[in-house]
Amino acid sequence: MRAAVIEELNRPLVIREVPDPACPPDGAIVRVGANGICRTDWALWAGNFWTGGPRVNPPFVLGHEFAGTVEEVGRDVRGWKKGDRVLFPMNPGEGACEMCRSGNQHVCDHVDQLVPGVSYWGAFAEYVMVRFADVNLVEVPESVGFVEVASLACRYMTAFHGVVDQARVRGGEWVAVYGAGGGMGLSTVEIAAATGANVIAIDITDEKLEAARALGAVHTVNAARNEPTEAVKTLTRGGAHVSVDAVGIAATCRNSVMSLRTRGRHLQLGHTTGAERGEVALPIDVMMVKELEILGAFGMQGQRFGTMLNMIEAGRLNPGRIVSRTVGLGEASEVLTSLETYGPTGVVVIDAF
Repeated sequence: MRAAVIEELNRPLVIREVPDPACPPDGAIVRVGANGICRTDWALWAGNFWTGGPRVNPPFVLGHEFAGTVEEVGRDVRGWKKGDRVLFPMNPGEGACEMCRSGNQHVCDHVDQLVPGVSYWGAFAEYVMVRFADVNLVEVPESVGFVEVASLACRYMTAFHGVVDQARVRGGEWVAVYGAGGGMGLSTVEIAAATGANVIAIDITDEKLEAARALGAVHTVNAARNEPTEAVKTLTRGGAHVSVDAVGIAATCRNSVMSLRTRGRHLQLGHTTGAERGEVALPIDVMMVKELEILGAFGMQGQRFGTMLNMIEAGRLNPGRIVSRTVGLGEASEVLTSLETYGPTGVVVIDAF
């Protein structure tokens, strides 16, 4: 099969023929229909994950945010067959650990061994292997295209789980989104707006803020020209009920916390880079006195996709609006390079293999 291969970290991917993946007894082979290019891909490719975070060793194939068609299933798989349209959550479970048994397979105790494009070769290729297919695969409705749903496997599902399940956003609440113009940020804006929240989008370029407004933000703040926490407090008359860091750097994380009103909820969706070494200083006294909640979201379990997909089919959500561009495998290196400076607006998707 054809794949985009890391031959050397932080160097252009090499497009070449590689062996087709083998199908494990509990897994499946998926013919990739579309694959989003995520900042996690950049962090792995650049060797710039947080301290203790995942590392890849060349040669390696990235790609954890994909949808496609089942090509083959293992002998132990009962729920899927060749030709099924599926997506695979980027953080799957094996079904037997404490977290999986409690219905939280997205934080499986063994997830670090199971993620395509992180733990083993992924979907920057024509085919990808997935493990524990019966536990993790999610059916994609015929009415929804693969390009539209590629980001559901990573950024969009994480934003949905974070906004709906973790932060418990309610209609009429103020929600501030830091890093609103990236794939995670725009997903958060659209989902929060769909719940009836009043969304304030914060970013550093007018282009990204315009995209956020088109997806439902009622106010925008350009943090390159304005002090964002004071702007949020002024717009909300005291602070946001929920504030989201969709970036993962020290400035956006701290600003998110400082944008909250008393008893507000901070939601962490972005992960750090090597510069933060996995740690960010926070105003702990403010957090204590205001009784703030600090929440995180890391993907979403497969059985929760039904609610999100129902909203998509009903037109309440439209993840295709987050996609700003589609590219072929040969353009993936250029997109990865641009992600170092958070370049692309929304999601860029590979749709030609």
